[in-house]
Amino acid sequence: QGLARPGPDPGRPGPASLNRLITKLGFVQLDSITAVDRAHHLTLRTRMPGYRHQHLRTLLETQCTLFEHWTHDASAIPIQWRHHWKHRFERYAVADRGHSWWSSQMGEHPDAAMTHVLARIRAEGPLRSRDFENPSKTPGTWWNWKPHKAALEYLWRSGRLAVSGRDGFQKVYDLASRVHQTPRKSSTRSHLDWACEAAMERLGVATAAEISQFFGAVTMTEVRDWAAKALRDDRAVAVTVESPAAKPLACLAMPDIEALIRAADDAPLLGRDTLRLLCPFDPVIRDRKRLERLFGFSYRFEAFVPKGKRQYGYYVLPILEGDRLIGRVDLKTDRAANTLRLQGLWWESGIKKTAARTKRLDAELAALASFVGVSAIS
Repeated sequence: QGLARPGPDPGRPGPASLNRLITKLGFVQLDSITAVDRAHHLTLRTRMPGYRHQHLRTLLETQCTLFEHWTHDASAIPIQWRHHWKHRFERYAVADRGHSWWSSQMGEHPDAAMTHVLARIRAEGPLRSRDFENPSKTPGTWWNWKPHKAALEYLWRSGRLAVSGRDGFQKVYDLASRVHQTPRKSSTRSHLDWACEAAMERLGVATAAEISQFFGAVTMTEVRDWAAKALRDDRAVAVTVESPAAKPLACLAMPDIEALIRAADDAPLLGRDTLRLLCPFDPVIRDRKRLERLFGFSYRFEAFVPKGKRQYGYYVLPILEGDRLIGRVDLKTDRAANTLRLQGLWWESGIKKTAARTKRLDAELAALASFVGVSAIS
């Protein structure tokens, strides 16, 4: 997941290096919360020294080497895989139309709403949801979408529209054919092979559920069928994973897993002198069960937990030291005060607050403050 070694072309950050990094990761999850900075920027800065916000925008909006759609969540995805997303487009087209929530949002005349949306975009060019009037919407009701907003999202999810840019963080929609080339859909067999093999390459070792959930592209049944064939063909090996926090677990691994483990012993960024803050949606953090099983680190994202019931805080970042998760910090970027606020710090059991560790944390906080554009730390 890109944390063991410096990103592509260290010392030469830019869109090309970032594109290679995101391809290595598989995708980067997008999120709108700005308590510290948006999650996708925090994920990328920990892996690519010199990363800048505009690098990602260039790939998404100018070069179009990434596209926005769903994996397990909203993500920026390498464009060379778009033909695999046609399976998802077809699945969403059927499932969403048959879902009661989507039906309620698109109103009594969904086909008319979609026809109107497509006609306006075709004639006027890229549009946002706010460009479609909705005099009946109740103020403050986030999920009370107007029919045209629901139509835009449905047409995007089913592949007829694409996100051509962002206004703030609001999607700007255009015809998919005007934003991206439209490759032929991959075959069912090649799609399954890709979804499982690409997930395995990025997970190293995984259960069938973890492979299925990585891209959210194939079912558990399909993964099990693929795994049986991959084991016969020596494209995967069966392993048992021991854990500090769970019983030994049967998993699949890449055939070269032993070489990968040996290489990790010499990885330059896994030594104890490297300390980084991982965002709540970091690839290493997002699967909470896997995180706890492999690292013995229990994490809950509490932004949507009532304040009085939070154990730690609204936006808590785990602390990665070398290859261990050793604590967590509650941070907030106070732009009005030009300050990064450290609102809470907790070390894991058995971790000592040494002078060297504190110095490394201070350096990481200073680097983060500079990245988000504030000059003070409180």
